[in-house]
Amino acid sequence: MTTTPSEKTGITLMLGSVVAFAANALLIRGLSLAVPAADGWVASLFRGVVGLLVVALFFWRKGFQPRHLFTHPLLIVRGLLGGFGILALYITVVKLGAGRAVIINLSYPIFGCLFASIWLGETLPARSWAWMIAGFAGLLVFLGGGIEMAIGKYDLLALAGAIAAGGVITLIRQLRHTENTATIYASQCLASVLFTVGPAAGPSISLPAGPFLLMTLAAALVAIAQLAMTHAYRTLSVARGSSIQMLLPLVTAIGGWAIFHETFTLLEAAGAGLTLLATWRVIAAPKTKAAT
Repeated sequence: MTTTPSEKTGITLMLGSVVAFAANALLIRGLSLAVPAADGWVASLFRGVVGLLVVALFFWRKGFQPRHLFTHPLLIVRGLLGGFGILALYITVVKLGAGRAVIINLSYPIFGCLFASIWLGETLPARSWAWMIAGFAGLLVFLGGGIEMAIGKYDLLALAGAIAAGGVITLIRQLRHTENTATIYASQCLASVLFTVGPAAGPSISLPAGPFLLMTLAAALVAIAQLAMTHAYRTLSVARGSSIQMLLPLVTAIGGWAIFHETFTLLEAAGAGLTLLATWRVIAAPKTKAAT
């Protein structure tokens, strides 16, 4: 299959977003260990505020439509799902560790392909459904594979975030026909602020100068990554974009092991491997549009 110039740009942007997302997760993990007040709620608030500032500064007269954030129902749903998914991810990065949280979160392409088959009319072959079942089985093994880290509320929260993320990438594919990239991204940022401003505003203001600046840097980094990913999905299919994002758990897990000494049991590693393999097989399978 020939890759067009626009697709090559999309692939480059998606790879860059993987690196930035991994760095963001590891930085949030490190900050939470050094300064307990810098928790997942605070990280989500910083991400939302900085993201809105980035959009206002660089996209205000370049297609950004703030009114659509309150009048376009599909965009509102995208924002709410995205805001919840980000909050779930950051809370679980702090509570479970960067590697475990991101591996669970990166099961989202399975949900994304499932939702795309329903909403976008993409038809999945029978073997893809078989791999989906295998992926879910692997995820269950991973979640229950550690004696000290049995399935708990934060594992379930991470899984809920993955389901939300699967919905988000499918909605982006629908919204790309009518909405600017910055407007799509701003919907998530606004929802993040609304979800977290109550519990996180006080702790955010009271952060020492160093952690405050690092949290701002992490938020700016992920804003760039999110915009790159959102723009990349304009030229890449859900399947192809998600397949590149599958590099994220590997990069994050290696970083978590090297920096924070995060480890997995053999059974957890096997479950994670099966889930990622199944996810890759699902998104690598050819898909066709349903007849209309």
